[in-house]
Amino acid sequence: MSSTQEIERSTITGAIAGALGAMLGRESSEIHEPTRLFDDLGLDSTSVLELLMRLEDELPVEFDTDTLEQRHFETVGSLADYVVEQG
Repeated sequence: MSSTQEIERSTITGAIAGALGAMLGRESSEIHEPTRLFDDLGLDSTSVLELLMRLEDELPVEFDTDTLEQRHFETVGSLADYVVEQG
């Protein structure tokens, strides 16, 4: 991974943590790459949609629902990987 991709990925991870923090009323500093979206944060399908809409507003990305899979939502890190792939 190049340093440009690393910066982009850290920005994406920060945006995900920030969006989750705002949605859940938590400090984004408590949310890290290994944080599990469903098990640790209690997300459900409705909150996942809200998260995706927030990320589309904050980042230059549009999600293709045909390519989204459950594995993309296992952790903050797996979602960040998916966003990098889409970018």
